[in-house]
Amino acid sequence: MALEEYKGVFVFAQQVDNVLDGVAFELLGKGKDLAKDLGTDVTAVLIGSGVKGLADQLAEYGADKVIVVDDPELKDYRTEPYAHALASVINEFKPEIMLVGATAIGRDLGPTVSARVKTGLTADCTSLEIGDFPLVAAPGKESEQKHNQLLMTRPAFGGNTIATIACPDNRPQMATVRPGVMQKIAPISGAKANVVEYNPGFTPNNRYVEILNIVKAVKSTANIMEAKILVSGGRGVGSKENFKLLEDLAEVLGGTVSCSRAVVENGWLPVDLQVGQTGKTVRPQIYFAIGISGAIQHVAGMEDSDLIIAINKDEDAPIFDVADYGLVGDLNKIVPALTTALKAELGNK
Repeated sequence: MALEEYKGVFVFAQQVDNVLDGVAFELLGKGKDLAKDLGTDVTAVLIGSGVKGLADQLAEYGADKVIVVDDPELKDYRTEPYAHALASVINEFKPEIMLVGATAIGRDLGPTVSARVKTGLTADCTSLEIGDFPLVAAPGKESEQKHNQLLMTRPAFGGNTIATIACPDNRPQMATVRPGVMQKIAPISGAKANVVEYNPGFTPNNRYVEILNIVKAVKSTANIMEAKILVSGGRGVGSKENFKLLEDLAEVLGGTVSCSRAVVENGWLPVDLQVGQTGKTVRPQIYFAIGISGAIQHVAGMEDSDLIIAINKDEDAPIFDVADYGLVGDLNKIVPALTTALKAELGNK
């Protein structure tokens, strides 16, 4: 493989029903950072049917170029035609880096495409940066260290450790990236895309499934990734019933309840509300960490919150290291008192 032929940072711009997914904008934002370090540009790959009109929106969020693969076979997501489309784009345009959102679609598409183009893929990444591989050169082997590599960081062993992975000998360097982790840029009003239309041709075969019906279910669980205020509880809350204290506080503040991994494992709250490396990454304006010890797996999912308030009976709990304000004591007394005080204060305004 001639690695020098591969240039540029490519982002799969996921859309469903001709509406772009937010993770596409997040990946373009990160793609801009990576491209700057490499002295290259960012290309969005837009796949679907009748989707060309979305190209300028991608330009507003940082795409220097948009490759559009538009075909009736791509109207709804199916593994085979979408994998054929993206793999064909990679083989034709040879990107150095290919980023895909770790959504339900991306987690199916990414591995399929990486196998087709004979490269590796690091799944569910929480951090991406350009650096050297190995990170530290072995004594006497400094000349073997490879520079300008994509270093892909992700949780491993059930979230109990962090692994940084590189793909030095194959291209593109591929990663799926968890939604909510990367920052989208402020949109550039009026930006226009440099559009390249490309269609590799689609011939249905026995791997083209037939979609008989699409049922869109309405989730009853709140989307914690969009919440401005999160009241998050951990094992220290004590029971499922005790989360009523957190629900009362969240209701007063107009916030949403979330939780740590331990809460989900105990069956107190659904996994959709879990914050952390094995849950969701959030950036609310205010984050209450109540009865949460502050293990690295949880902190990684909420440390970018604007304001962090921790309540814990253990004054040495690691959560206080990242908190802006900390209250040491019994949450069963502190939380109701705080709720009552806030209700009185906000009720007077």
